[in-house]
This record gives sequence, structure tokens and C-alpha cells, in this order.
Amino acid sequence: MTASGVRPDVTDEQLARIPRIIDLDAHLVEPPDLWTSRLPAKYRDVGPRVELRPMGNPKLDGAGYIEEPGAEGKPVTWWFYEDHRYSVKRVIAAAGYPADEISLDGVTMDEMRPGCWKPQDRLADMDLNGVEAQMCFPNYPRFCGQIFLWGKDKELALLCVKAYNDFMVEEWAAQGEGRLIPLCLVPLWDPHLAAAEVRRNAARGVRAVAFSELPPYLGLPSIYSGHWDPLFEACDETGTVICCHIGSGTKTPKTSDDAPDAVAGTIIFGNSVGAMADYLYSGVFSRYPNLKVLFAEAQIGWIPYLLERIDDVWETHRGWSGSQRYAKERPSAYYRDHIYSTFFKDPVGVSLIDKVGEDNAMFETDYPHQDGTWPYSREQAAEQLKDVDDRLVHKLIRGNAIELLGLDL
Repeated sequence: MTASGVRPDVTDEQLARIPRIIDLDAHLVEPPDLWTSRLPAKYRDVGPRVELRPMGNPKLDGAGYIEEPGAEGKPVTWWFYEDHRYSVKRVIAAAGYPADEISLDGVTMDEMRPGCWKPQDRLADMDLNGVEAQMCFPNYPRFCGQIFLWGKDKELALLCVKAYNDFMVEEWAAQGEGRLIPLCLVPLWDPHLAAAEVRRNAARGVRAVAFSELPPYLGLPSIYSGHWDPLFEACDETGTVICCHIGSGTKTPKTSDDAPDAVAGTIIFGNSVGAMADYLYSGVFSRYPNLKVLFAEAQIGWIPYLLERIDDVWETHRGWSGSQRYAKERPSAYYRDHIYSTFFKDPVGVSLIDKVGEDNAMFETDYPHQDGTWPYSREQAAEQLKDVDDRLVHKLIRGNAIELLGLDL
């Protein structure tokens, strides 16, 4: 198979400057028995489970899909959970395939690289890509576990969240030889249960939790409301980083009904712009001084302007805008110690790294998604960082990630 990543024209000398990557944004395609092997017997026929059915006609709705199996055709892998149906698509298991073969068509587990879902094969693909350690966001539950938020039976939903986290710690990370960094979910419908799950996982070494970049897009209270304070308190107490993946609000920006999906794919980082502005205006970091937030896959070139604009609005429009209602200091003052972002295709952001913050950015790979750079991530890094000194290269490629999560690497 042809590799999906594009190899830039870099010299051996440029490539030699890139150390092994600590990757804080890759993805997992969940193995078929993740939930059936962990849920109580009474829930195995209604909890998440895999069936082989013909492909239907998926319709993209926000950052999710509306779909049902078809009546005929080649069987593909489907997830069934209560009344929700989801086919595993080539676009999320794209590693190893050229761009013109990547579509919304369904695939089976055997039609993707085993590294998408098997720990030992993932390590092998990481070695091919020059990656030492990697943290993975979920796929089927969506990027912060929204599927379980929408579950009808909340007892089952909580068991599903815990089962995913047990898999992440006891199987995925445990078989990863210290190289697969666990990222856990929380029950989004109850901030006290979420806090308890953060503490449960922190006690077994987890330092990262997935959360929605914009909870109101999921029908949940905002971070201004105080609703999430139990979760923020638990993360502040345990040193758990809140990780907000692009698209974790399950609502993509749309300019018109007849605009191609490419428009949404281009401007989706706007959700992260809004989320970062929320955190900087909210006063959350004043109340929880150890709290840290990671924005994944949104790139970084837009951050310097946001910091400039947010301070200007905070000062210039203070009389009418409510800019100082929660933020008693200039919002940008909270940025350097609390907010971090990953990038993988952003030479503009690299050129502005002094304004982004050399401690606040980290290179990622997005394996195995189509946008990812596998198996040429080090080459991509070498091209984008060719004008950056060795000290800063080390920070962006691995040092900042190690520091953020307290990794023993």
C-alpha cells in the first residue's frame, strides 16, 4: 500500500535534527471487544458492539454521521449502541492509503493497518514514523465521549465510560511498553461523576482527560456557569490536563447549505478559537491555578492574533462587553501558564513561535487520519522547523510534551 503521508524534500542533515517525537494527538480505532469483554452480561446486547453489515449512505451532520446499514453489498464494520449506528470508515483509518482512495466508505478491521487498533502493531508504526510515545483520542465514542452523553440508559453509559478507561489503562497503555500515553473519558452529564473518574484514573497514573472544546454545542452548561467546577477542581488537584480536540463540540462551522464540506474542513479551527477565548475570559485559571488545557489538531498560527485581539477588547470595550466580568487581569496573562496547542501542518505558526510561546506548542502526527503525516512525520517536522534552532526543535518535538504531562521519558 502507498503511504498516505507526503514526504517533503529534506536533507539527511535536516532530518538528523529531529529527535523522536512525543505525539499528543493521534487516534485509536477501538477494538471490537472493548465493551463486550468488560460490560456486565445484561448489557452486552445493548452496549457498544460490532456487527458486519452492508454500507449505507452516511450523511455528515456537524462532526458526526447520521446513518443506517444498507440492505445489500459488501459487509463492513458497524458499531451498534442502543439505537445509534456507526460504520467504521476509511477516512478515519487512512494510514497507508493514497488520498484518492480515502472516502466515507466503510471498511472492516482487516482492511486497515493493524496499528489502528492493536497496541503492538501501533508501536511498530510509531517506530516507522520516528515516534517514541503517543497519546490517542477515541474514535467511535467521538473525541470526548459524546456518544455516552447521548445514551438513554445512564447507568450503562457510565459503565461504558469506565470500561473505555479501563481498556485505556489496563490494556492499551499496559501493552505499550511505557510508550502509549493513556487519555481517559469522563461522564459528561454529571460534573461530580466526572471529577470522581478523573481522580480514579489519576490514582493509576493518568494525567490527561478528554473534554469538549465547547460544551454548549453539546447542550451542556458553559465554563462560565460554575457547573464544571468539580471537574476543574479534580484536574487542578491531580495535575490532569484537560484535552480538547478539534471537533469535540460536534458542531462544525457552516457558511451555507451548498458550500462543499471542504469549507467546514478549512474553518473548523474556529471552534478552538472560540474555546480558547472562553477559557481566557472565564476566570477559571484564577480559581484553579494549576489547571492546564491542551488544544489538539487546531494548529497554532491563529493564536498570536487572538491574544492581541482579546486584550484589546478586554480594555477598549470594557464598558459594555462584559470583558472584565470574570477576567480581572488581561486575558493573555493567563495564556502562557495554562494553555497549550498541537500542530503538524503549520509553517506560519512556526514562524510566529515567539508569539505563540515556545513552551506552549507541540508537534503531533494525527495518525491514522487522512490529514496525518505518517510515515513521514519527522520529515514534515524537519521541513517546517528548518529555520529553528536545535534547542527549540527539541522543545517542540518532545520537551514540551514531556513537561506538560510529567512523562518519564
